[in-house]
Amino acid sequence: MSLSPTAALRHSGNLFALALDVLRTLPRRPFQAREFIQQAWFVAGVTILPTALVSIPFGAVIALQIGSLTRQLGAQSFAGAASVLAVLREASPIVTALLISGAGGSAICADLGARKIREEIDAMEVLGIDPVHRLVVPRVLASMVVAVLLNGLVSVVGIAGGYFFNVILQDGTPGAYLASFTTLAQLPDLYAGELKALVFGAIAAIVASHKGLNAKGGPKGVGDAVNQSVVITFMLLFVTNFVMTAVYFQIVPQKG
Repeated sequence: MSLSPTAALRHSGNLFALALDVLRTLPRRPFQAREFIQQAWFVAGVTILPTALVSIPFGAVIALQIGSLTRQLGAQSFAGAASVLAVLREASPIVTALLISGAGGSAICADLGARKIREEIDAMEVLGIDPVHRLVVPRVLASMVVAVLLNGLVSVVGIAGGYFFNVILQDGTPGAYLASFTTLAQLPDLYAGELKALVFGAIAAIVASHKGLNAKGGPKGVGDAVNQSVVITFMLLFVTNFVMTAVYFQIVPQKG
């Protein structure tokens, strides 16, 4: 992969063009329902268990850090509210995005890359079949749906893990922890987290599809494409998360 500015601009343009093609092809019929279900089941299968396992230490670290901070400030009653707020706004979408990109996105890239080097993509184009409509759109939609569902799973597991570590290890009060949920957190925080997960799932699938459809050089090229897709996705996710968080704070009034 060339590192020249021209090549970087060309790759960025091609990625953006693929995103526009996905949006343009989305309403086209017939919808590939079978491919969508298969991909959603596959992505969920490779991400549910790792996501649940990763969300436990995330929730625990947040609970331990916030519990220690609130104890120093004499505001132990706000430990639950701050933990829930951190999990809903940031931890859940980020964990979901990392797992969707690292597990689901890499699998999508490897699948499409293998099809590319076997010239299946070229054969589809010769037969008049649009690879974006037939292969990319179902995978993007599947990643978006699974990301939203996984975000809910991470929120539940992360909050439960935070409750356990705060109450058991830091001698927190269970009633105060649960009662303070709505002190700082509000329903738009959950909506923002789900929207972030939706966008992150789309970005992961589009980047993985782009690198897979442009894989070259045999099996080694597919491996390189997978590595590049994961790295690029991580960079885009953190930038997108910053932008969406900044916009959210400007739009939604925060509780005082």
